[in-house]
Amino acid sequence: MKRFLFFILSFIVSLNLVSGQDVGVTAAFDTSRIFIGDQIFFTVTVDQPADLKLKLIPLKDTLFSKIEILSGPAVDTLSAGNRLKIINKFLVTSFDSGFYQVPPVYAEMQAENGLKRFYSNYSLLEVMRVKIAPADTAAAIFDIIEPYRAPLTVGEILPWALLAVLIAAVAWGISRLVRRLLRKKEEVAPVKNPDPAHIIAFRDLEKLREQKLWQKGEVKQYYTRLTEILRQYLENRYGVYSLELTTSETLDELVKTGFKKDETYQKLKTILNGSDLVKFAKYKPDPSENELHFENSWEFVNITRVRDEVKEPVVTNGVKEVEA
Repeated sequence: MKRFLFFILSFIVSLNLVSGQDVGVTAAFDTSRIFIGDQIFFTVTVDQPADLKLKLIPLKDTLFSKIEILSGPAVDTLSAGNRLKIINKFLVTSFDSGFYQVPPVYAEMQAENGLKRFYSNYSLLEVMRVKIAPADTAAAIFDIIEPYRAPLTVGEILPWALLAVLIAAVAWGISRLVRRLLRKKEEVAPVKNPDPAHIIAFRDLEKLREQKLWQKGEVKQYYTRLTEILRQYLENRYGVYSLELTTSETLDELVKTGFKKDETYQKLKTILNGSDLVKFAKYKPDPSENELHFENSWEFVNITRVRDEVKEPVVTNGVKEVEA
């Protein structure tokens, strides 16, 4: 009997000690009304003595069956003298309309006679639907609201942009290949001028003389055309494609065909080098030099032309002579 009385007395004393410790737990939403999908904070505050060890019941995933926890808790502790205020914030939302009463949350401690719990109040929240129609739908006709279009992000656009670039590159490559194949099929053997090389050269030289370019002060154009005629002659006569070659390269290619470095070779070299001076070094030759380069060009073609077995007239400065 004494042991029972001692147990009762100890229990009463422990209750007095706990109640004297003045612990308060509160829980509340930032607002009591939200629309579907809105996000608000649910705050749980524990006000307690600093030397008291309390444990707040953990909240996971949901506060209630229809109220979801998005993140948290974000914990903040305030100290004032011998008291502590521990603030726990949870970011929550709801996607179902209605009135919800969230059960109390609690903090607990280990007392001499077992667990002691301190409960908060109930928390109320109303989740409302967005009104998209007039109050009286029979009174007016209204349009259906179009679906909301979220803005596109760079991450969504970039893969499609890269795909478009890749498709464009492949299409461009295929078109180039097709054009090249068609061009090869359409290529026809070039029509070769039936006239001998020296006839073409004489004809072009005569046209150049009639144009009187250097007499008009167009010296550079004169030498450009003169060397073009000689280079075209070398291509037709010896197969030396010199239109894209320098003077030294042209002379080297000509020697490779068996052409000897004789007086005729030196005439050609003098003509090409003199033309280079005019075209690239801005050299201004005398009228006599212009005439001399023309006569040497005519003579070079005449000396190196292909001779037929049948005697044909030799053209010298526009005058036909019978070769002996």
